[in-house]
Formats: sequence, structure tokens, C-alpha cells
Amino acid sequence: MNVNQKGSPIRVIQFGEGGFLRGFADWMLQKLNDEGLFNGRVAVVQPIREGLCDLLTAQGNVYTHIIRGAEGIEATKIDVIAKCVKPYEDFEEYLGLAENPDARFIISNTTESGIEFRETDKATDAPPAAFPAKLTLLLKRRFDVGLGGFVFLPCELIDRNGDNLKKTVLQYARHWGIGEAFEAWIERENVFCNTLVDRINTGYPKEETFDLGYEDQMINTSEYFHLWVIETEYDLERELPFSRAGLNVIVTRDALERYRTRKVRILNGAHTSMVPYALLSGFDTVKSCMDDEEMRSFIRACLFEEIIPTLDLPREELEEYAENVLVRFSNPYIKHYLSAISLNSVSKFRVRVLPSILEYCRRFGKTPPHLMFSFGKLIDFYKNGTPNDDPEVTELMKRSSVEEILGNVKLWGEDLGHLAGEVEKYADPSVR
Repeated sequence: MNVNQKGSPIRVIQFGEGGFLRGFADWMLQKLNDEGLFNGRVAVVQPIREGLCDLLTAQGNVYTHIIRGAEGIEATKIDVIAKCVKPYEDFEEYLGLAENPDARFIISNTTESGIEFRETDKATDAPPAAFPAKLTLLLKRRFDVGLGGFVFLPCELIDRNGDNLKKTVLQYARHWGIGEAFEAWIERENVFCNTLVDRINTGYPKEETFDLGYEDQMINTSEYFHLWVIETEYDLERELPFSRAGLNVIVTRDALERYRTRKVRILNGAHTSMVPYALLSGFDTVKSCMDDEEMRSFIRACLFEEIIPTLDLPREELEEYAENVLVRFSNPYIKHYLSAISLNSVSKFRVRVLPSILEYCRRFGKTPPHLMFSFGKLIDFYKNGTPNDDPEVTELMKRSSVEEILGNVKLWGEDLGHLAGEVEKYADPSVR
């Protein structure tokens, strides 16, 4: 590959080298650089022991991102990454990133479970296991050398991700006894934004070939649609002028929850409500479901008859977003495997679908039939399908009765025993 790296300073430290960040945040930073609006590059941190940094480094940290959809095909060479750092191989190089006065932003995507506190992590670990523990030590080095703080843009798919990241960092600071001065610096010098990300990113297209004119083992693919909602009182557009680059980034002081609820209930809710049923019925991708009349009708009924009526946003806006989601699901270039979406389906169902069921019951005095069917198929899937979840959850679902499963407060956050009768009839493998 012809490497055309720019000489811009490293202004971003990025935790995560996977397909999502490379096809979302890095793609956006590339756009800003190309428009002459940013002049900054990225140091990527591989947050776990095994990852893609060696492959990325081998081709000069340059790769091609391909966007495909009904709008067409667009290929962009991404050379915004300056280097990759592997804390498990060179922890001092990792801590040294904090000594760069040009570094201003920290972006992360360490999965839904990435922002967590682990009491077993020690300040002497090199590195500690949890992402916030690694981050706390990086910030401690920054504090020790007398530099200012960072603006944090976490992309983990949890509610109030910035607030939770800050809380966990401070928890480590207290747990390790770093001191009140450091805690005060965290509060005073750093900006933790809450964010919501939305883009279907499908990574390396293993079954396809592209004539790029050069070899690229790190090709990344995605849909055209992208949305980044960033909640902060900080004037972020002054440093990262996304809107001037024509990017669909919304910087808001207080509207994040509105967009989050819309995405989680409609896009994520549609995925999670159909996946167990679809896998049990022999489908393999989201597109294959959309191509089937019966499955497509089921998804539409879940969305328009049972999910949208539970949301307190303008009906027209919700229906437009839902129709847009269905178009995205039908993208002929996206091979979004149901097996990948099915990871940790119980916890996903609790966050993405259960609130719609409970709100529907509250508003209309009856249960939503299609979502209740989905609930039954979730249990059927864990008992008779191929779930990919925590072994403890999988075993509990497999050996317990429907009544025991729904009465398990740890799984659902409350006792759902009152739904057991209806869910049980749908959990029967003979019901399709």
C-alpha cells in the first residue's frame, strides 16, 4: 500500500482498533483533516492483549474504508492513525502518550462491559485489566508532568457513558489512594462527554475482493448512515468542527436521552426482538430477514404497532426513523450476521425490548403480542438454539422453567412473573 502519512501532531488517543472506531471516529477525523479543519492524528491503544494492531502497523497504519448502500459506493483511504501502542507489550510507551502536550482528546470503544470497576486491579499492574484502570494510570502520568486534561468522547453503548467513565476513574483514584489533588484535577481539567453512536459497521468483507490497486488487509466497510450525538456544555465544535465538514454530528447540552431512547428502542430493539426468532427459523443475516415477507411483516409490527406507541416523541419523527432503519436493514452490501447480534441476548433484551413491553402494558392495559412472542422465542433460543452469552446466564436459562426465568430479578431488574403465562406458550419450540 502507498503510505501517505501526514505530519500532523497526535491530538487523539484512541482506545480500540476495531472496525467500528476505524469506520466511525477515524473516518470522521479523516474528513476533518481533508477539509483542513483539524490537523491532528491518532495514537491507537490496543486495550486488550490480542488485537489488530500488528496488522495495522504492518501496513503503515493506513487502510481503506468503503461505504456502500443505495446511495452508491465510496472508498476513502484513511491515514489519520499515526501509530499503534500495545500496553501489554510496552506499558511505558503507553504511559508516555500522556506526556504529549498536543494530545487533547480521548476516544474509546471497549464494548458495553468495558467501563467497569474491578477491585482486583492494582496501581502497580502494568497494565491493569479494566479499561478505566488503564486510563486512570494514564491520567496520573498526565497529572504528574503538569499538563492539562482531555476531552473524553467514549463510544461504549451504555447510558451516560461519559458520566460513568468519570465515576469509575475517580473510583480507582480513591481505591488506590492517589490523592485529593489528583481527584480535583480530574474534576477541573477534564471534560467527560456523554455520547450516542449510530452506524452499522460490517468490518472486513471476508468473502469479497476489491480492486484497489494495492493490498489492504485492513479494509473496513459500513453503511452511509452515521450519527454521533454528543452531550456536553463544552464548546466542542470550536476544536472539532464536525458540522463544517458536513458530518451528522449533533452537539447538544441536554437532548442526548431523546436520541438514545429512539435508537435503543427502535433500531436496537428491532434487532434484538427478531434475532432469536430468526435464528430458530433458519435465517442467517438481517438482510435475509428483510427479504422474507413473513419476517419483514413481523419486524414492522414490532416497530409500528408496539414499540413506537410507547415513545413520547413526535409520531412522524419516530415513523420516519423506523422506515429509515428498515432501509438500512435492507442494504444489499451489508452482511450483518444474526449470530453476531445474538451475543449476550438476555442483557440486550432487558435494555432494548423489555422497556417497550412494560410501557405498552402500562399504557394499553394488555401485552404487546409480537414482542411477547419475541420474549418467548428468546427463551426457546437459549434452551434449544445456539446462544452466545455468559456461561452462568446460558446455564440458568437452559435449566430453569419459564416461570423461574421471568421471576429472576437479577436477569431483568424486577420480577416478571406476571408475564409468565403468555411468554410460556411462545417459548414452546413448536410455536413458530
